[in-house]
Amino acid sequence: MEVYGSILSTKYVLTLEQLQEFFLLEDSSESITELTRRFCLQSSSQDIQKKGMEFLYIHGYFDDLKVLIKKNKESEHFSNNQWADIYQIMMDLKKNRELAFTILPRLNQLKTSDPELVCLIELAKASCYYYMNRVDKLGYILATYQQLFSAIDDRLLVSYFRTRIRQISIIYFLKRNEMITARKFGYQILNEMLNPFIHADIHIKLGLSYTFESLEQGMYHLSEALRISKEYQFDKAVNLIEQRNIPFLLAHFNQVENISTQDKSEQAHIEIAKGNNGKAIEILNELPLNTPFQIYYLGKAKQDKQLLIKSYLYFIEKQGDHFFSKLPLYELKQLNS
Repeated sequence: MEVYGSILSTKYVLTLEQLQEFFLLEDSSESITELTRRFCLQSSSQDIQKKGMEFLYIHGYFDDLKVLIKKNKESEHFSNNQWADIYQIMMDLKKNRELAFTILPRLNQLKTSDPELVCLIELAKASCYYYMNRVDKLGYILATYQQLFSAIDDRLLVSYFRTRIRQISIIYFLKRNEMITARKFGYQILNEMLNPFIHADIHIKLGLSYTFESLEQGMYHLSEALRISKEYQFDKAVNLIEQRNIPFLLAHFNQVENISTQDKSEQAHIEIAKGNNGKAIEILNELPLNTPFQIYYLGKAKQDKQLLIKSYLYFIEKQGDHFFSKLPLYELKQLNS
């Protein structure tokens, strides 16, 4: 740990990129990622404390990020306080997406001449738009990010921001039903990032992208997402994949033998796949029917064109989702044939 110790014991002022170059010289069983994580938490550098939050965020070290946010909030430097506020917002959004409606106006009022912080604010806005189902608004940052990046000198920070842009791109093009483009961005991230948290998320999105094409391909990606999530104890992701994503895909392809779930909507979906429409209707009647999927399932179970149209319009008008809107549209075509 000679290199690591020497950096901690001196007053080196390093960027994150320079820091990782130093760690390439480190003779250690720990990865560069782990060494960088530790240094971000221990460094007294104003720059490292700020940009270390992005490193922790993009690598999924959310417990560590909470620690560093607190440190930056307590900093005597106003810039560090501002950065901490943005990362606190992003963490709050992860816990409760409904906060997007109150957070977005706050973000719109923020003013700064720091090009890195300008970009960070735009990324936080993009998260709000995603949680608000305003997918159309995601197109703005996809059209302007190159201009935002050109004003930033820190290449490593730009690489992290670019990964975030690619994640936004996957969502944007999936919703627009442009599968080839969406998958291109997904595979770029898988090939360039080693972060298991992001890999699990990308595999989920890629798996669902095969809803109308291939059960085998879809299950491959969902199985990879589940494997990674279990290995790294991403409990929320494990629950999502096991209880919702996999049952959904299997039921959609009518492969429901020995499949069960605690998710009521997907229980109904499975019953429909088994031909038990009456049972599905019973289950769905106990739900508030506040998602387009639930309305689609009820419309399919009842063979009700009005419910299917309602589901289609919900997908399109409230969620900007031209991909999953094909579910009720296909069923409508079946009823009309």
